[in-house]
This record gives sequence, structure tokens and C-alpha cells, in this order.
Amino acid sequence: MKKIAVMLIAGIMLFSFIAPIYAQNPIIKLGRGVVNTFSGFLEIVKQPYETTKQENLLAGCTVGLVKGLGMGLLRTGVGLWDLITFPFPAPAKFEPVLQPEFVFSGAEFTTQEKTTPAPASSKIK
Repeated sequence: MKKIAVMLIAGIMLFSFIAPIYAQNPIIKLGRGVVNTFSGFLEIVKQPYETTKQENLLAGCTVGLVKGLGMGLLRTGVGLWDLITFPFPAPAKFEPVLQPEFVFSGAEFTTQEKTTPAPASSKIK
């Protein structure tokens, strides 16, 4: 029992020296893997939407759907890859394999346009 306690304490001490070096990158890769594994199917919705915006409704319903199925499988597979390999810097510096990093990243799906408020002098009193 004493040997186990000593080994456990030694392991914790060793990890405390190593953890600051890799603290953020593997954890981010692990999180990215979890998110992409469980949200990859959302590409089936995203790709037809994007294709419809860029082309037309017919292209969105046909080409977009095929792209969505393919990207959904790809994103789920990449998510599994990130889950399995999260402790290792593959690709270099824990960079994401796919861009964008997540299915919905950024403000690409906002429906409201940003407007600037009118100057105070032009308001009707």
C-alpha cells in the first residue's frame, strides 16, 4: 500500500512539471474531438444552406445535400481522430485538421445585419 501511495505521489509530481508545457493544446484538441464527433451530422444541414446561399435552391437540395453527407462523415471521422490522438501533436502544434475548426464557427450564420446607431444630433425630439 505504501508503494502505491509513493508511486501515485511521484506520478502527480511528474505530471505537475509536464502539465504546464502541454496544458492547453491537448485539452483543446480533446474538446475539438468531442465536439466534432458529436456534431458532425450538422453538416447535413449546413452544406445545403451554404450551397443555396451561394447558388440556388435546386443546387442546395442536391449538391448541398451530397456535400453535407460527405462533410458530416469527414468531420465525425476527424473528431474521432482528434479524440484518439489528443495527447500527441499530430498535426504539428495540435492544429485542426479541418477548417473551419467546428461546424458552426464565427458569425457566418447570423441573420441580423449590424447597424450603427444614428448620431444623437439627428434624433427626432
